[in-house]
Formats: sequence, structure tokens, C-alpha cells
Amino acid sequence: MIIVIRPHTPPEQVEEVIREVAQLGYTPNPIRGDFQTVVAAIGDETTHASLESLTALPQVERVLRVQKRYKLASRESRPEGTIVHAGGVEIGGRDFVVMAGPCSVESEEQLMATARAVKAAGAVILRGGAYKPRTSPYEFQGLGPEGLRLLADARRETGLGIVTEVLSERDVEFVAGTADILQIGARNAQNFQLLVACARSGKPVLLKRGMSMRIEEWLLAAEYLLAHGNPNVILCERGIRTFENYTRNTLDLAAVAIAKQETHLPVVVDPSQGCGRADLVKVLCRGAIAVGADGLIVEVHPNPAEALSDGQQQLDPPAFAALVADLEPYLQAGGRSLARQR
Repeated sequence: MIIVIRPHTPPEQVEEVIREVAQLGYTPNPIRGDFQTVVAAIGDETTHASLESLTALPQVERVLRVQKRYKLASRESRPEGTIVHAGGVEIGGRDFVVMAGPCSVESEEQLMATARAVKAAGAVILRGGAYKPRTSPYEFQGLGPEGLRLLADARRETGLGIVTEVLSERDVEFVAGTADILQIGARNAQNFQLLVACARSGKPVLLKRGMSMRIEEWLLAAEYLLAHGNPNVILCERGIRTFENYTRNTLDLAAVAIAKQETHLPVVVDPSQGCGRADLVKVLCRGAIAVGADGLIVEVHPNPAEALSDGQQQLDPPAFAALVADLEPYLQAGGRSLARQR
């Protein structure tokens, strides 16, 4: 860290800062100018106390961090990038992965029809919420254990991997018994005890960005998973809350490009949640490919008008098949190809 001391600070007050730096476990290296002194504090910022508290001293102008706070997630820690193996596919490699399925698991007929349709169109992982966090307590909350049973049945029939959301740390082990990928949703992206529990499950984790999270906070949430021994982390940009009301959320494709630059983790995009409008999903998928995303997670329902949750943003099977077919030229332009089941 770099501690910038205010201009014309008396030498004794500079020495006070130097002593505090040493007391906090760093090696202080003062650089003295004609009017101003800065102190370079040498030490591992991830294991020592933060020096940002030194701004409490009146002679300290500001403290600048040198190391990234997300040390394990940073691109520097693994320049070659991470490939996550889940549900029989590789996420983060050359192949582009499409995950698709209903927002909520509603019935056996609905889920099986969707699973067969998305597999036929080119999806390799089935999404579906057995547990649903809803803003209103009166809205459909998912089928719970019955939903997990139906997801397991769909995997047996189709061979598709399963990604589904876990809402509570007490449910992690139970959900992990069915899921190939544990999804941490936007509302729980900073539920740190849930992050730790999911990390310890050993299952790959798809971490959605919180609707009001800065990019650094999102990456630090991923750091929780990595720091607790789980290297199989997939980041998911799903739109953030802004002042705009033409769309449900604002899909931040710049965040995808930044995450790919800053971290070694695979990044997928949820265009359905990202805008809340089925008519915009296809064009947002093109944009996701263009900025370097490693995959998509798209909501598909046999009859969106009858969906028990978020019908307005779900594609029907013919529209999803057309979307996947539309991706080919964009993938080819980027030197990628659609992932297939092994």
C-alpha cells in the first residue's frame, strides 16, 4: 500500500505514520520530496491488517491499495484461465456453453417438455429453479424437494447437467445431491455463510452478480468461494438495477469484459434476467458472445404465457431453437464453437 501524507507535514508527524505502518506488520519505506512524503508499505495485503485505517490520522491524505483485494480470483494468479468441468461439459474453454430451462420447475410435464426441447436445440445444461426467491411471499416459491426430484428425472432421461439455485446454507448438501452446479442468485451474492457452505460442498458454483453490486464486490464474493477451497467458480452477469425502466434490469456487458480481463474465471451471461423481455434476449446473446462470454443461461418455457414466474422473459422452444441457430456465425467470428454433450 502507498500512504500519501499531506504536504508540509512536520517530520515528527511523518515519523508517527512510519511507526504505525511498522506496528501493523508492514515494512515502511518513506519517499521524501520537497513538500510531501509518501510511505510505501511492503507486505502482503491479504494477510496483514488494512492500512486504510491510517486515514484517521490528520496528516494522512489518502491510502492507495497496490494489490488486488481478490487475490485468488485475479488473472495474475492464473494467467491461462480456469476451465470448470460440470455436467459433462467444460465451461471456460474454447467451446461456448448454453444452459437453458424454465425459471421455475412447475410440473413433470412442463420440465420434461422443456428439457427435451432445449437439448434438441443445442443446450448442454438444464437450468430450473426448484427453490425460488420471490419478492412477494404470495408468489410461487418453487416445488422444493419435488422440484429437485423432477430435475434428477430430467437428467436421467436427457443426460443434461443440472444447474439450480440454493437459497440457504442448511439446504446446500441436499441440493448438491441433485445439482451438477450450485447457483447462488443475485439476492444471495453477498450471503457470506451461504458462499462458504457452497464452497465446501465441492460442487461447481455459478455466482450471479447482485443487482446492486459493484464489479469488485462481485469478484470478492467469488474470492470467498476460492478462499474456502473451491476452484470451480463460474461468474454470471445477470443485469443490475438502474434508473432505466424500459427493461427489468440493465445487462452490463462491460462487466463481462472486465471480469474476463481481471479474473481467470469463466463468465456466463443471463440475458433473460438481464432485461426481463423475451424480445430482447436474442440480441443480448449476440452481445455476450462479442464481449467474450463463455456461455449463456437462458430461460425457456413450453408456454410462457402460463408460466408461474417471469413468463414475460422466457422463450418458447421454437424461439430458443432459432436463437441457438442464430449464434453460429457470431461464434465462428470469435473462433469458438457450440459445446456439445460428451
